[in-house]
Amino acid sequence: MKFPDPLIRGKLIKRYKRFLADIELEDGSVVTAHCANSGSMLCVKEPGSEVWLSPARNPDRKLKFTWELIKIGRSYVGINTALPNGIVEEAIIASKIPELGGYETLRREVKYGKNSRIDLLLEDPAKPMCYVEVKNVTLKRGKGADDPVEFPDSVTARGTKHLNELSHMVAQGHRAVMVYLVQRQDGRIFDIAGDIDPEYQKALKKAMKSGVEVLCYQCRLTLKGINVTTPLDLAF
Repeated sequence: MKFPDPLIRGKLIKRYKRFLADIELEDGSVVTAHCANSGSMLCVKEPGSEVWLSPARNPDRKLKFTWELIKIGRSYVGINTALPNGIVEEAIIASKIPELGGYETLRREVKYGKNSRIDLLLEDPAKPMCYVEVKNVTLKRGKGADDPVEFPDSVTARGTKHLNELSHMVAQGHRAVMVYLVQRQDGRIFDIAGDIDPEYQKALKKAMKSGVEVLCYQCRLTLKGINVTTPLDLAF
């Protein structure tokens, strides 16, 4: 995925009201940017951090910038949760996620279950349908190379609901896959933050026993774009 316009560098002043962030640009001006992330953003919202914004293409939009990246150590971290579905879609089409290859069609945001929409639905006449849920991963609490990246960064009842509905799809004879997309490059292992949301951890274990598959892929992030690279080992 390429950013359509050059990103703009700034310094984070604060993130607040979940979807807003005040940023000081290099010329000293302060702007309020849209923060497309409903999580706690634990470890990726430190005031004073280097951040990068994309300019809004719609001249009528109230907020003229969207917060895309934050620099943590030497690594860029992608905090925009509106992007992962498209990043994974591009990766599937480019055969970068072989576990999800070989399907004839791919559709996004298809209604399923009890009042839900699946992120990606893969279909092929010769195979069961494949329901793919995508989650954005930004949390890394340890600074060591072997410290895991983790999900979730806050309690997510919605995420638990999605796991239960994926299990229901398996029970109906379909394939269901949970994809964790790690938008940072400083981790080797992925784990579930059970201390943050024990119910989500229980739901994932139950879903895996029911046949839901789990994949975790890391991204390469630059100021020009974000692309899927390699799978990460699971700690569970």
